[in-house]
Amino acid sequence: MDPNSGTSQNSSFEGLIGVAQSDITPPVNIYSRNWGAAEHDIAEGVHRPLILTCITFQASEKDKPLVLIGADLGFWKNSAGELIFRDKILKSLNLEPSNLMFCLSHTHAGPSICRDDFSNTGGELIEPYLYFVVNATVEATKRAISKASKSTLTWAYGKCNLASNRDLPQSEKNRFVVGFNPTQKADDTLLVGRVTNNDNKIVATIINYACHPTTLAWQNRLISPDYVGSMRELVESGTQAPCLFMQGASGELAPAQQYTGDVRVVDKHGRRLGYSVMAVLESMQAPKKEIFFVKVVESGAPLALWEASNYHPQTSLSCKLIEVEYNLKELPSLQEIEAQYDACEDRVIKERIWRKRGIRVDLGDGDTVKVMLWVWKLGNSLLIGQPNESYSEFQIKVRDELSPVTVAVMNLVNGSIGYLPPAGLYPKDIYSVWQSPFAAGSLEKLTEIAINSAKDLLAANFT
Repeated sequence: MDPNSGTSQNSSFEGLIGVAQSDITPPVNIYSRNWGAAEHDIAEGVHRPLILTCITFQASEKDKPLVLIGADLGFWKNSAGELIFRDKILKSLNLEPSNLMFCLSHTHAGPSICRDDFSNTGGELIEPYLYFVVNATVEATKRAISKASKSTLTWAYGKCNLASNRDLPQSEKNRFVVGFNPTQKADDTLLVGRVTNNDNKIVATIINYACHPTTLAWQNRLISPDYVGSMRELVESGTQAPCLFMQGASGELAPAQQYTGDVRVVDKHGRRLGYSVMAVLESMQAPKKEIFFVKVVESGAPLALWEASNYHPQTSLSCKLIEVEYNLKELPSLQEIEAQYDACEDRVIKERIWRKRGIRVDLGDGDTVKVMLWVWKLGNSLLIGQPNESYSEFQIKVRDELSPVTVAVMNLVNGSIGYLPPAGLYPKDIYSVWQSPFAAGSLEKLTEIAINSAKDLLAANFT
């Protein structure tokens, strides 16, 4: 074995890194009906605060930063509202669209952030709340940049068994329901980023994990970040540093026990993830250290001696914004959907139709739609973000193809439209297929484009 070869366990970036947080908890009487089965429209209290965390990356002070935002928010019901929201942030910070990834945690116990809900009870608070979040984002980003110091971002993979497969066959009705399927294995990959300053003090952690925050459901009347809240509390207590969460490719992944109003269940879920994060942090070498093979020591057995030595993290940053054009399924027209909505008297079905209307408004009347994909290179690691709810097949294949490069993969970045299930599920009666406006093969197309774009970005930095 080459005695100069390291473990290749650490992927790092060294440069100017800034960190800031803001509390973005909304007023309790804001419209927050996220479940068709819910019998209430507004929140009545707060379980845990909603937090926005910002981390900025620069190779030097003269460079425009890459701005990574993690926010305890649910989902955008239409693209127009999200574009207005993001455009205000970009203009306020004088950023290019490629330089911002605004990542939603996907909590289903948060406020509506959709302008289509303005007319509902508590909906009059949505627009002021969106302005509040815009201002909080801009302020946190400026604060992070102003405090940025030379730091090292180091990544390590781990495991957490919180996520389970949630596509459960209901054979007697020849359909799938959304709930724990114990016969299918779930992707349990956990990726942890640690930011340390030149004094070797942890100044931030980044968590990338794929699991729907759907523990608190229609019975719950409290604003909550779901499991992310107690996870963050545990990790921040252990590190004394802000924690940023990025939702992974969780299209078919969720906790086995969910759909409850019991906050003890959601806090337990968060602690499971939090302790897994702490275990990964404990497994990591000190910043800019990696264990290297030294020699063989002859004893009762021939012993391989490995020791920690210094290495130099990469200092380059680059980003790429890619347009992905998806084919659409055959969809009813906007007029047909609105007619269905007006004729429907069932509260649950009416909510489904309303969401379908929002998607149709987004897509227009064409046969295809163009959706953006973000790829960032931080040193010798990659962040890949896109707005839809892709299945975990996306992150599994991307990571396999790009190994040994460390890759964070995120859903619900800069928007949200619909699910991206594998093509093999399209003949099935399953929620992720009938909710999705995208034709079969869309997930596979995204995966191929993401891999090729990442390879191009990696190659460009070695030419």
